[in-house]
Amino acid sequence: MQNSVRAAVAASLLALCGHALAATTGAQDVPRPLGTHRPSAATIAQWQDRRFGMFIHFGLYSALGGEWQGKRVDNGYSEQILANGNIDGTAYAATASSFNPVDFDADTIARLAKAAGMKFIVVTAKHHDGFNMFHTRVTPYNIVDATPFKRDVVKELAEACKKEGLAFGVYYSTIDWHHPGGNTYIEGNSNPITAGQEAFNVAQLKELLGNYGPIAEIWFDMGKPTAAQSRHFEETVHALQPQTMVSGRVWNHQGDFTVMGDNAEPKVRVEEPWQSPASMFPETWGYRSWQQRGDVQAKVRENISRLVRVVSAGGNYILNIGPKGDGSVVPFEADVLHGIGAWMATNGEAVYGTRASPFGRLDFGHATIGRDKVYLFIDHAPADGVLHLPGVVGSPFGDIRLLGGAPGAAVDARRAGDGLDIHAGTLLAGQAAKAFEPVIALSLAKPLRVIPRDVRAPANGMVDLPEADAEKFLNYNGYGYEDPSTVYKLQWHAALGEGHYEVTVRYVASRSSKAMALVVDGHAQALVLPAGQGEQSVVAYVERDATRQPDTMQLELTPPEPFNKGTPLGVDVVRVSVRRAVASGS
Repeated sequence: MQNSVRAAVAASLLALCGHALAATTGAQDVPRPLGTHRPSAATIAQWQDRRFGMFIHFGLYSALGGEWQGKRVDNGYSEQILANGNIDGTAYAATASSFNPVDFDADTIARLAKAAGMKFIVVTAKHHDGFNMFHTRVTPYNIVDATPFKRDVVKELAEACKKEGLAFGVYYSTIDWHHPGGNTYIEGNSNPITAGQEAFNVAQLKELLGNYGPIAEIWFDMGKPTAAQSRHFEETVHALQPQTMVSGRVWNHQGDFTVMGDNAEPKVRVEEPWQSPASMFPETWGYRSWQQRGDVQAKVRENISRLVRVVSAGGNYILNIGPKGDGSVVPFEADVLHGIGAWMATNGEAVYGTRASPFGRLDFGHATIGRDKVYLFIDHAPADGVLHLPGVVGSPFGDIRLLGGAPGAAVDARRAGDGLDIHAGTLLAGQAAKAFEPVIALSLAKPLRVIPRDVRAPANGMVDLPEADAEKFLNYNGYGYEDPSTVYKLQWHAALGEGHYEVTVRYVASRSSKAMALVVDGHAQALVLPAGQGEQSVVAYVERDATRQPDTMQLELTPPEPFNKGTPLGVDVVRVSVRRAVASGS
């Protein structure tokens, strides 16, 4: 089929859709959350502003310390020793009679989190082993009824967080190896949730959300619930506390925030709220008595670097500790947190309440954006002290200062190549800058404008945008931990000014026609991609006024708008080409 014929077919199909080529405003090119009762925008912003928090993995497994009957169990995380050690469930449950963490001190842990610069705590209320660290009435298999300790760890931590001004959350495993019908380990912890387990989980969720004060977030984990079960868990939480943030590991795209894999960071930009969970050691989250812990300062630097990478990409960083079986914090982990806290005491303003870097790759480190400042994290200072900021339009900066250093001075910013060079040699030569990961703050004298990276310029009157060069946006946290992410949006930028343009989308056709949205500078119009075989093309016409996007044309392909979380783009796009049109319509 020739391009002209394909265009005619496409136009006919679009006409049948009811003026589908008419541009609409207020494009919803970001997935909408599923359901109706979701945290407010203010709650989401507060959650994002915290940026750094403490995870606590603490349970029966802590007393075992990664060993069973005198032998090390090293084929997996120590908090999953029941499955990894092939331990009889009755024998494991019997250890509760001697579990007595008398050195557990919630106030000390909350103060440690605060000293580290953390703004929230999340504790394991119930892990996969099914043992409950709170006083549940649903089962006697809990720390109050089944142990000599007789104290509610979740309650004490909730109260300690309240005293210290920390947000409080709970981890809850939807799988339960102690529960009848759910006690078989499946590779990847991808257990289906039985109807009995679903009812059990819902009853416990009502206890956690009803008896422990405000819950900032609930960290669901693992299993393969059905879409209906994921929705049931989410709705149970929000019916009791509408502002609780539900983790993406409730699965089936029902979370309020996306969760990366363990110790993982995203390789692409994430538009929705997200969190990166990190353990001190990749081998385990729960306490392991024989763990090789290494050098404290090296671990401090490792976690500061991870925190900076996550925050500069727009995420929250939650770092785990695994208390010993007696309830005390491992001294090495406490020392690491104090080391991070010393850095945060100087540089925390570049972390809290900031948003992702708008720049492309920075050759010296990373960046965040505050309310009226740009923060530059110096991983490795250039020998000449020049920090290049690509894509910056104009000269928006006021003064410059090193956090923890002298008061601000006039910034020396000069146009260079594709952006601005910030001459910071004097600041970087100072003693304060010799500390690990120093931060430079640039005040904003006017709004920051940054031209996106990888802007394509016209060649022979046309801009060619291959699919391989698009920025890809992904749906995470689908049907279980191992479910692959899917693309919901492709985005390009082109150096094109005002005017009328012809946009050709080339795609791999399927047996039935497909719909998608073409979004140019925030204005969307529907496209119908005709059925067929092999590669086909469809043509649309757009008018660019450059009001919303003055520097470059932003062109996107998304599912038909508006669309929900989890909706894939659903079309194999080959490339998009854009050229100036003689006319704006047919």
